[in-house]
Amino acid sequence: MKILVTEFMSLDGVVQAPGAPIAEVDAGFPHAYWMTRYMDPEVIGGVFGELSAQSDALLQGRHTYLMSASAWPSQSGFPFADWINRVQKYVVSDTLSEDAITWQPTTIIRGKDFLATVRDLRQQPGGYVYIYGSRAMVQSLLAADLVDELVLTMVPVVFGTGTKLFPALAEPLTFDLVSTARASTGAQIFRYARVR
Repeated sequence: MKILVTEFMSLDGVVQAPGAPIAEVDAGFPHAYWMTRYMDPEVIGGVFGELSAQSDALLQGRHTYLMSASAWPSQSGFPFADWINRVQKYVVSDTLSEDAITWQPTTIIRGKDFLATVRDLRQQPGGYVYIYGSRAMVQSLLAADLVDELVLTMVPVVFGTGTKLFPALAEPLTFDLVSTARASTGAQIFRYARVR
């Protein structure tokens, strides 16, 4: 399988709180829901629907997983919702317990096993391991050079503050632009594949 990272991003690289803020993570960032006005169900929804249809697993950090688990189980009737509720989910957490997991199927990955588990998943047959949000986890994957594709939905706004996606790296990572799509809202989707 390939590791696919999707993120909503401002022009200045901020990926923080595109929807509802997570209090312990996004404290002090006053622009919650900034992505809402840029959503385009036809273009953006179409791209993510297509990518999810090619994905055999969902991988998330604890914060993103808990937000997703509180929102998605009650939704159905469109491709992404149907996919996310049935797909095998993995959550990286040292604090979640098995009995706290109600959104199934879900497997907990402990922090010490995270990178080794991702390497193992990349050796398994199948499509993508789909990731959204989970910026700290994504930063670890980038630093370990385990990201195969990046899909960045860039929106025409500059915050001047907020958490950025890309960490400091020991060596540059080169990506090839595979495709672009422009939403009616002015957001643009850039899809990149890792050049190895």
